[in-house]
Amino acid sequence: MHETEIVLNELAQALRPMPDGVEWFESLDVDQQLVVLRHAAEYCLQARATIDDAAESIRRSGIRPTHTPAVLITRGQLNVQLTKIIGLPEDERVKAFRLLIALLGVADERRRARYCAGGCSHAWHHVNPAH
Repeated sequence: MHETEIVLNELAQALRPMPDGVEWFESLDVDQQLVVLRHAAEYCLQARATIDDAAESIRRSGIRPTHTPAVLITRGQLNVQLTKIIGLPEDERVKAFRLLIALLGVADERRRARYCAGGCSHAWHHVNPAH
């Protein structure tokens, strides 16, 4: 797995503290941030995130329900809303990052409980904590 995959999965699985993840994300240049947001959104879809995960994701992310990414994620057609979240202005990126990590965490927990409870070969379910 690449560094980005490891960091995103460690954050989603709460193996790495979110403040460390935000610091890592903010250290990236704007183009790299966009790539990370795209990857996070793809992972959310792969983990089968749904619109029903929105409220819990907003709560876990620590952003306010009135922040733009939070409003968008509650508006249906998750794949469309994720594209909009990725495309938000730079000053919204940290909030978008926090929300996408939380969404990935919610969806991955559900998927793990359903399909991986007896063990699995998903590399991202076997990452070792960085800290």
